[in-house]
Amino acid sequence: MKSIYRSESGKKRILELYDWQLSRLKVPYKDIYIATSFGRTHLIETGAPDGRPLLVFHGGNATTAYNLLACDFLLKDFHIYAVDAIGHPGKSAETSLSAFGYDYGKWAGEVIRGLGYDKMSLFGGSFGGGIIAKTMCEVPDRIGRVVLYIPAGIRNAFQIRNALMMYPMVMYRLTGKDEWLRKTMLPMAVTEDNITEDIFQTAKLSIDHVRVKTIMPTNAAASKMRRCKAPTLVMAAEKDCLFPGPGLLKRAEKIIPDCKTYLLRGRGHMHFLTDEEKDMIAEFLKET
Repeated sequence: MKSIYRSESGKKRILELYDWQLSRLKVPYKDIYIATSFGRTHLIETGAPDGRPLLVFHGGNATTAYNLLACDFLLKDFHIYAVDAIGHPGKSAETSLSAFGYDYGKWAGEVIRGLGYDKMSLFGGSFGGGIIAKTMCEVPDRIGRVVLYIPAGIRNAFQIRNALMMYPMVMYRLTGKDEWLRKTMLPMAVTEDNITEDIFQTAKLSIDHVRVKTIMPTNAAASKMRRCKAPTLVMAAEKDCLFPGPGLLKRAEKIIPDCKTYLLRGRGHMHFLTDEEKDMIAEFLKET
């Protein structure tokens, strides 16, 4: 099997950043591993030991360590299992799954079973949201509540819309200059203030050292998605160049039986949530 990493030294650098980001969590955590038919899967178990179990998925070519820092508002109330997506940077197997079918959903279903739960609530954004969408199609009866945050897999933009990122990416590859990488990220961030040092360094190491996944999980079939009756909150960003909010929310309402939607006005794919929006997510996941 071909490694997802371009070199062992690059893999080492990514895992060093991973461990340093984990060390900044303000709560205890531990590593756990689950065997799946797709390969060994690593998770970070953290948060409130007596809280409701919550399976958390990170974005594409990012890591669960970075994602936990970004989702620290969930640590107080939930017993979190933050999974390293298989085939992505982190400590899970390097098995690359197809973005076109439903293998990611089958894999996530095996993770839920491996953790020993009949049902789990799910939270994830971007690529991780796309994994959840495929999971809703594959194991609908194993899902409690769902928050899909700026997700893939519901209504992805046509690739041509992202052409603005192609030229600066080529220039970054040619020159190695960080200014070109920032220009690559700007269509997603809308303003440079949204490109934090954590996300910049995480993205930079992935782009430099990983055979990055350029295809997001494809749109879930409506007929499959309608089988999932789990209460679902879908949050999408108005100016998201990858998953434009208005169209995404419109389709979500059509294909998800128990669906609430929320538009993140004026924001792109990279942004900050308000305290009120963080509370909305937590309260929705705590409902019975």
